[in-house]
Amino acid sequence: MADRFIEVSLVKRGIHCTAKLLDDRAPVTCAAVWDALPLGGDVYHAKYARNEIYALFPPFAKSEPPLENPTVTPIPGDLCYFAFAGTELGTKAYGYDTDVRPGTTVVDLALFYERNNLLLNGDVGWVPGIVWGQVTEGLEAMAEACNDLWRSGAQGETLSFRRA
Repeated sequence: MADRFIEVSLVKRGIHCTAKLLDDRAPVTCAAVWDALPLGGDVYHAKYARNEIYALFPPFAKSEPPLENPTVTPIPGDLCYFAFAGTELGTKAYGYDTDVRPGTTVVDLALFYERNNLLLNGDVGWVPGIVWGQVTEGLEAMAEACNDLWRSGAQGETLSFRRA
């Protein structure tokens, strides 16, 4: 299979980076994401994992991917996939809207933009993610935009994933 690439964007800020899908390490997850593209949603900056931005989506795979190519210590440029039950995220501590509630499943597509991340949540413990992509171009500019998002806020910003 030929290498596949996607563009990850902070739409309002006009910043994007390019990532290679890790089809050899996470084939089921890569296929699920690729088939669902384009995807976009409100961006959030992590509270617990440190240097992470992400967007939440309704489930889009026929069935949730297995935990392939897992990590609890993502590195800069990693794209990770998480699936959560609404009961895991449906508390006021997380600040999500009414779409995150008990009885739902939520897919979290995340970009890690700097070092020293640890996927340890005080409410539930270790939260392994599936590493399905790696940024190959534009990470430095994206990291600057992510730091700005952390400092100035995410209100009105969209995180977008599309085929490159």
